[in-house]
Amino acid sequence: MSKNNIVIREIKPEDNAQIERVIREVFIEYKLPLVGTAYADSETPNMFEAYNNINEVYYVVTVNGVVEGGGGLKPLSRMDSTICEIQKMYFSSRIRGKGYGNKLLILCINKAKSLGYKHCYLETITKLKTAIHLYEVNNFKHLKGPLGNTGHYNCGVWMIKKL
Repeated sequence: MSKNNIVIREIKPEDNAQIERVIREVFIEYKLPLVGTAYADSETPNMFEAYNNINEVYYVVTVNGVVEGGGGLKPLSRMDSTICEIQKMYFSSRIRGKGYGNKLLILCINKAKSLGYKHCYLETITKLKTAIHLYEVNNFKHLKGPLGNTGHYNCGVWMIKKL
């Protein structure tokens, strides 16, 4: 990948179809539940529009101009406004294991701090061991149950980080 031009940037409207493809590919690849997860979210096909409000952002990772991953944050639904949720962090198999998950997570954490959030919350699926490890090494702590109202009832791992 040394000849590839890899960029992490904020999402643009023309990225919607590509990041939707990446998200859906990951669910199929890992045989994850399609309901009660990001796969079925109405915002998944419209990520630019879904993260176009105050105090939220979505980033994409591009390789030679092609979206191969992404992740973002927004206020956690039905919770204190000082808690954001890291959301929809998915990467194609083509770029996994190269450190972009960590770079993107740190970017999101720093953005959350700059927006005035005091905590970052996230949910994931037990089967995604590498993702859980990434969150643990970045000092996210496990919770006994979910916070807010994400609608992701098939996520069995809930974590939070104090900023």
